Amino acid sequence: MIYDRLSNLKQYGPLPYGIPKAVDYLLWTDFSRVPEGRFELDGDRLVAIVQRYATRPLVEAEWEVHRRYADVQYIVEGAERMGHALLDPRLPVKQPYDERQDAALLYAHGSFFRFAAGEVAIFLPHDVHAPCLAINDHIGQVRKVVVKCRVG
Repeated sequence: MIYDRLSNLKQYGPLPYGIPKAVDYLLWTDFSRVPEGRFELDGDRLVAIVQRYATRPLVEAEWEVHRRYADVQYIVEGAERMGHALLDPRLPVKQPYDERQDAALLYAHGSFFRFAAGEVAIFLPHDVHAPCLAINDHIGQVRKVVVKCRVG
C-alpha cells in the first residue's frame, strides 16, 4: 500500500500496472466537471469509477481484496476512515472471490487511517482494505475516484 498526497506520487519513481497513467488522470482531470459513473480510460486495463456516498459506521466495515486489479483511490471531497491489512491465507473468507466484481470479502483486522481530500491510497492485490468508513462514527459525504489498474 502507498498512502500519500496526490501531488507527491511522481516522487515514487516507476510504479507497476499502469498506475502512472492513473496518477496522470487524477492529476490532470477537473473532477468538478466529471459526473458519477464508470469510465474506461484504456479499455478494461484502466477504468475510473467516480462516486459519491455517505460513509458507514465502523461496525459495517467490509474487508475486501482484489486479484485482477490494483486500486488507486483518490478523495476529491470529504474524508473517510480507511482500513488496511496484509493478505494472509489464514484469514477467514466472508464472501468467496467473485470474478465479475474482482473481489473477495474477508474477516480481517488491520490498521486504520484518516483518508482526506487530495490524498491517494494505492492497494495492490496483496492489500486487504476496508473503505468508506465514518471518522469517529460521524457519517459524512465523500466524493472519490477509484482507478482500477489491471495487474495481468
